[in-house]
Amino acid sequence: MDDIVKQAMAKWPNVPACSGWLGLDARGQWHLRDDAAQACGAFASGMPGARGTPVRHDKLAQFIGRNYLPQPDGCWFFQNGPQRVYVELECAPWVWRLRWDGSALHLHSHTGVQLQAQAVKAALADERGHLYLALPLGLGLVHTQDMLDAVSAMEAGVLPECEQARFDMLPQRFGFVRSPQMQKAG
Repeated sequence: MDDIVKQAMAKWPNVPACSGWLGLDARGQWHLRDDAAQACGAFASGMPGARGTPVRHDKLAQFIGRNYLPQPDGCWFFQNGPQRVYVELECAPWVWRLRWDGSALHLHSHTGVQLQAQAVKAALADERGHLYLALPLGLGLVHTQDMLDAVSAMEAGVLPECEQARFDMLPQRFGFVRSPQMQKAG
């Protein structure tokens, strides 16, 4: 977490949290969701306009990524100064980027965290054909552009064999909440 964020939290300790205003899509892109986007439906609903506006400013995306954390209850949030902004997840809390060079697997998160391939605990495929990797940081979806590298790494024995998993059961199994907004409303 950035020092400036810690200082803001100390200065204003009781700022209420908000939900529904930030989303993370299946490609690791952050989305800002104003009232109009939220009125279109849930972030992962697929409704036109529901995702909101993609964050295109690199420094803002990096700031969000550096201050992106989980709560013990499985809700993920961005600590925006003194305010906790809960994140709506399209699939999982992480999106993994992979590159297989024929002898080594290079792995990092959508926030830029470098990871070790040997840290992968499990590989799972859901009924929609999405591939997930479980690491100590949590469960992450493999970016669609990196599927060939993931398969090559599996064939080389660098990644574990893939097991089948249901999309709707992943949050319970791996301890995360896809929609803190819906959880808090329900």
